[in-house]
Amino acid sequence: MSRIKLLGNNIRKYRKSKGYRQLDLALAMDLSEDYICRVENGIKFLSLRKLFQLADILEVKMSDLIDFD
Repeated sequence: MSRIKLLGNNIRKYRKSKGYRQLDLALAMDLSEDYICRVENGIKFLSLRKLFQLADILEVKMSDLIDFD
């Protein structure tokens, strides 16, 4: 599985663990719900700035998001 897909899986896992819907995350990040869906499915990419913002929103370390083990 590609790393971008693994990143998307981690984002989905941490989003769900916080009880957020894709829409909640999209609104908090000023993105569309469709974009969040595509990120979680490994189709779209987040900028590094947005990735840091995401980690802050989900209250996780960046290393948690990119841990693919």
